[in-house]
Amino acid sequence: MKRRRDRLSIHNERVKLFAGFFNTLGLGFLGVALLRPLVEGRVVSDPFLVVWIATGLALHGAAHYILRYLEREVGDDGL
Repeated sequence: MKRRRDRLSIHNERVKLFAGFFNTLGLGFLGVALLRPLVEGRVVSDPFLVVWIATGLALHGAAHYILRYLEREVGDDGL
């Protein structure tokens, strides 16, 4: 029995993995930015804190943007 690969499914899984990677990085940056000051016992307005939060949010936003590249088969009705 010959197996065929579904190129559309492969493409969509790779897009989802790439988006998940960016989302995980973003959550890591946000986690460091929010949990590190709590663990160290200091709550200060550090410029690096703002940079870490902005980077985490940017990576999370990039993950949403990457998901736009998911594709689907076009049926007979054009949807």
